Amino acid sequence: MRISLAHLRERSTSGGWINFAVFDAKSATGSNAELLASLTMRARRSGLKVDQAALAYMEGGRVRYYGSKPLVEFLSRNGVPAWTHEIDT
Repeated sequence: MRISLAHLRERSTSGGWINFAVFDAKSATGSNAELLASLTMRARRSGLKVDQAALAYMEGGRVRYYGSKPLVEFLSRNGVPAWTHEIDT
């Protein structure tokens, strides 16, 4: 199965840079933590630098996020970025 992801680099509030990944996925078994850890590991193995990561998925007609709290807050304010990559699971 292929999962879309957005890999972006944004300025942090402290002035440095944060590389983050947002995955278009939701756990089918209810363990979003395990899914996020697995997808993050796969993204890193493929050569992407990932400091923070989150899942983005539709639930009840709304986009929901699960992951790093600062990234989830950023996504809640700015929305889901455009997908830039795909990885196989």
